[in-house]
Amino acid sequence: MRQDEEKVDLVFYVNGKKIVEKNVNPEWTLLMYLRNKLSLCGTKLGCGEGGCGACTVMISKYDRNALKVKHYPVNACLAPVCSMHGLAVTTVEGIGSTITKLHPVQERIAKAHGSQCGFCTPGIVMSMYTLIRNHERPMMEDMNVAFQGNLCRCTGYRPIIEGYKTFTEDWEQVHVSNGINGKISGVDKQNGCAMGDKCCKMLNDTNGVESDKMFESSKFIPYDRSQEPIFPPELKLSDAYDTQSLVFRGDNVSWFRPTTLEKLLLLVEKYPGAKIIVGNTEVGVEVKFKGQLYATFIQPTLVKELTQIDVGRETIRIGAAVTLDEIESTFKDIIKTRPEWETRICKTVVEKLHWFAGKQIRSVGSLGGNIMTGSPISDLNPIWMAIGARLHLNSVMGPRIVKMDENFYTGYRTTIVNSNEILEAIEIPYTSKNQFVYAHKQSRRREDDIAIVNGAINVLFSEEADYKVEDINVAFGGMAPITKLTKSTKQLIGQKWDETMLEKAYQLLLNDLPLSENAPGGMVSYRLSLAMSFFFRTYLNISKQLTIVHSNALNQATGEAVYTDDMPIYNNELQMAMIYSKVSHAKIISIDVSTALMSPNVVDIILAKDIPANRNAAGWLEDEEYIRRDLITSQYQVLGAILATDQQSAQRAARLVKVIYEELTPIVTIDQAIEAKSFSFKAKIHYGNAASKMAECNHVISGEARTGYQEHFYMEPHAFLVVPTQGQELNIYCTSQDHNGVSLGVSKLLGIDQNKIAIKVKQVGGAFGGKETPPRKFAGYVALAAMKTRRPVRLVMDRDEDMCVTGGRHPFLFKYKVGFNNDGRIHAIVVELYSNAGYSGDKSYKAMLHALSHINNSIYIQNLSGFSYVCKTNLPTNTSYRGFGNPQSIFAAECMLRDVAEFLKKDYVDIARINMFNEGDLTIYNQPIVNCNIRRCFEEVLIHSDFHQRKLSIEKFNQENRWKKRGIDVMTCTYGIGYGFDFIQQAGALILIYKDGSVLLTHGGVEMGQGLNTKMVQIVSRELGIPVEKIHTSEVATDKVPNSSPSTASMTSDLNGMAVKNACDIINNRLVPVKTKNPNGTWEEWIFTAYNQRISLSATGFYREPPVNWNWDTNTGDKLYNYFSFGACVSEVEIDCLTGDHQVLRTDIVMDVGNSLNPAIDVGQIEGGFVQGYGMYVMEEMIVSPNGTFMSKGPGAYKIPGFGDIPIEFNVALLKNSSNPKAVYSSKAIGEPPLILASSVFFAIREAIKAARKENDVVEDFRLHAPATAERIRMACQDHITKKVKVNKSTWKVEHL
Repeated sequence: MRQDEEKVDLVFYVNGKKIVEKNVNPEWTLLMYLRNKLSLCGTKLGCGEGGCGACTVMISKYDRNALKVKHYPVNACLAPVCSMHGLAVTTVEGIGSTITKLHPVQERIAKAHGSQCGFCTPGIVMSMYTLIRNHERPMMEDMNVAFQGNLCRCTGYRPIIEGYKTFTEDWEQVHVSNGINGKISGVDKQNGCAMGDKCCKMLNDTNGVESDKMFESSKFIPYDRSQEPIFPPELKLSDAYDTQSLVFRGDNVSWFRPTTLEKLLLLVEKYPGAKIIVGNTEVGVEVKFKGQLYATFIQPTLVKELTQIDVGRETIRIGAAVTLDEIESTFKDIIKTRPEWETRICKTVVEKLHWFAGKQIRSVGSLGGNIMTGSPISDLNPIWMAIGARLHLNSVMGPRIVKMDENFYTGYRTTIVNSNEILEAIEIPYTSKNQFVYAHKQSRRREDDIAIVNGAINVLFSEEADYKVEDINVAFGGMAPITKLTKSTKQLIGQKWDETMLEKAYQLLLNDLPLSENAPGGMVSYRLSLAMSFFFRTYLNISKQLTIVHSNALNQATGEAVYTDDMPIYNNELQMAMIYSKVSHAKIISIDVSTALMSPNVVDIILAKDIPANRNAAGWLEDEEYIRRDLITSQYQVLGAILATDQQSAQRAARLVKVIYEELTPIVTIDQAIEAKSFSFKAKIHYGNAASKMAECNHVISGEARTGYQEHFYMEPHAFLVVPTQGQELNIYCTSQDHNGVSLGVSKLLGIDQNKIAIKVKQVGGAFGGKETPPRKFAGYVALAAMKTRRPVRLVMDRDEDMCVTGGRHPFLFKYKVGFNNDGRIHAIVVELYSNAGYSGDKSYKAMLHALSHINNSIYIQNLSGFSYVCKTNLPTNTSYRGFGNPQSIFAAECMLRDVAEFLKKDYVDIARINMFNEGDLTIYNQPIVNCNIRRCFEEVLIHSDFHQRKLSIEKFNQENRWKKRGIDVMTCTYGIGYGFDFIQQAGALILIYKDGSVLLTHGGVEMGQGLNTKMVQIVSRELGIPVEKIHTSEVATDKVPNSSPSTASMTSDLNGMAVKNACDIINNRLVPVKTKNPNGTWEEWIFTAYNQRISLSATGFYREPPVNWNWDTNTGDKLYNYFSFGACVSEVEIDCLTGDHQVLRTDIVMDVGNSLNPAIDVGQIEGGFVQGYGMYVMEEMIVSPNGTFMSKGPGAYKIPGFGDIPIEFNVALLKNSSNPKAVYSSKAIGEPPLILASSVFFAIREAIKAARKENDVVEDFRLHAPATAERIRMACQDHITKKVKVNKSTWKVEHL
């Protein structure tokens, strides 16, 4: 073995402590090492592909050229641990804790209420921490960029931004001088809001709206950079680790870090299949999710030829290992120092890099990796191709230079580069005076998202003043299996830059970009339209340029909050990996597990034979199977499970199981289910006589509405740990919002009494309904394995696995007829509701009943007939989701109202008013609307949003702007609170008081980010009259509070709050004699006295809701829900008519929460729910193939709203003087109703589309379905470009589930 190939120790620092690893496994990521080797579990595993930011850590290294320490945010789930050699790693535990001292970054996000479920919080904390370590006083724009790679599903982002903007220079400048009454130019000193005293958190007026300031910034811990941990002196004083040639060898993989170009080329020659990696941002995903195995990795980060940028007089040479962040920084410097016309290419690249992935990826991802990966949707490759970049290749045979043109990519992710060659550098020219380069991108989400289509257009004009094209290069991504350089557009050379040229360009592009109807990615018409729209936008931009030229929660915040997968690993613990079906509908012919069982580190396997046939029934309705034996009815059904000593080995073995199927035709969509009459449940409701009343109406119209599938995308994936103790006893730790259901399911599966099974849930990193029924089944697998092996067993789902297995929000189809008179009053509705349930029932029937009962929303209707059908299909089973059918049906009700308004050519506001509930009106299930505040919410949001004046301003804007249109809309929500079934409306609580006066509280509700524990502590504090510091909440556990109801339906605070209050009442009654004898005593004295008098200091509380009596079979009764919650919302949007992109400019919400238990928590729930609803109605789309394959798996393909998607102005107000005698302290449930208000964004987008269509003289009616994706927005804005595209319906994906 050569000396430079001898193994060395891996040396790096973590939180100031030196780590020397003598036997490093090159397959391990930094995240694995932190969590499994160092037990630093503050860094979370959210997705495993660098898409959510939950695993963000700070990497620091000493720059010996700049003579300073530089800090980088990095996704630990992708960063190879071997790449950490000679670097310093800082995790959330390393900057502060509740035990020692909080860091200001941790404190501010917690006190600003920026942490709810808390699973994403450590990653967000570390992104902000890295930013302030690099910039003592960053600007707001710096902060926005820092968060591009972080996602949050709970908060709606605003409280995070509010808390962290106190670190910025913008905020500091506003607060440096004192203004009158603490305000400066209308900006409140304490709250830092440009709305000043009209800030949504400062309003406290007499109009009935109440909202308090959420935090006092003056009480924050000051930030002092001098108190930061020092960079390890060893790494600063010596460059030994920086210049060291590395070799790490594992059982399957070897890792090399050469120090010279010569050594690099020799390694590539010796290991022709080696992967050269810098940031591991692509290869890491291939290994994790595609099961790719690479024996050799080579890290070229010490080879100067690959890591330098040489700024020459005519070109810029960029080393292939230079990171995207380094390119952006260098190009910004070039833009400042060179003439504008020379740096147009630099400006274009910088603009595109802003939208390229997140900060964590750009910090480590390299230019060469992006080129050599060959992704057909790379944001940068079209630019390099259009500009005519030259690629410098090298090998032991010598260097060569190739042009990055139409010949470079030979096929999908393949290039002309030989296996023994490397990409050494890329050389790009400056632009000339008459040259213009523009690049475009359209994706599902504005930030950190892969492109649907991207493109670059490079045009050189002749020097004469006639604007003739001298040369042109046009390149597109997303239009072929490779980055496509169009050939026919060369025919534009010699053409004058005018509309005649433009029309010719359209036709040439259609010729050059022949997408077939079954092209991967679907959206064929949209993609063709985008390509032409990009060219058109370039045409407009260049035309303008030519004219000008010639005349942008404390434990959770410290990472100390313990989630299921954070629990320490047991010495003899086993890891589980599931074996799933890979087809949607088939008979099982055979299953061969022999190869899997021989795989390294495999200990055992769970198969159908391990479960008695009489115990194999699973699911909420027991209409599923734990393990499939004969028939597959969906992909990702369980065929068994592998048990191994580590997760990687288990997953690798699971992929080796061979299954032979006899495939059958699947039913995938609602329309297919209707045709096949495949229904698992039907229900109806009749109120009044809709048929006869409709015949009397002046007008009857028909309509249709659809809503799509939505993934829960909680930040913490499903995780389970089962520990067998003695005999049949089991301790089960899981991510469940129905721990009693888990207990019942495991009990039935194993044939063990529930009293021997302890289910424990400390907290859950988001759930939204998705962790109600699935954990019952998957905890069963893990419990079965633990009992079989008598060893602890852990199952932690990968993000893509979680998304495909656990189901989501039901897609719905509504078909309706509405009868109304000339005044707009609706007198009759007949509606059919269809939902896509997937392969089993789960809680689909309950979701449908909720949808059916809310089908009129706030419309007072006396004649309605509703017919509902739950469709059984060959998709993964859909399940509970925040809103539980109501977001879909209320959307349909709003569509009905707007159809009536448009038919009569009347203002929607007037139609809504005339049909809105009043106090005492009856619902369609005969229940009176008591304390009806819907009109108050509606009128007040119109006033506070200045709706009517803004609508006039929007009309003016639309008249003045051709390709940008705005829309504004208002909607209401009348939401029934309750399960609708008596047996589930109960809760228990346990209070234990110790001799020192401290109180331990346990209740039946699961804390999952909704602030439940905080509210319960407040109730105890108020009832017992003690400070909250005396009260501690324990984990939820079935051995403390049995038979608890699921934490769903916005009822958790209501039920458990009353149970807690009941326990406090019992304690207070026992203490009456003690307090009477010593009325001036302290709490501690009373408790000590009670103990000495042998008075019980523990109490079990219980509460049950008053019964409901509505009968769905007979349509009789007069109570279905406990009470009603009300809200109203106004949203304004701006759309780009050429791409379908949009921005929410402003949202105003007025919400009736009763007498809020905690305004800060309630406002956070409103904002978080709204943003999640925004995802449902506008952004989130699950792509499903005709054979039932989910194609949007993980954050790389499935996009939830990010920091950049929230409304630019977001105002939330709580309705004042609202009472609710049916809940604890007159509060109201708040978890679900605000989500529905986000449909106001959808309808505002529709208004903007109407304005575009009107200008384009498109008069026919159009139907826009949810979600209103960029594709649907663009294609609805019909114009001269979309008319040129005529493509048959896509066979690559289903249009509607």
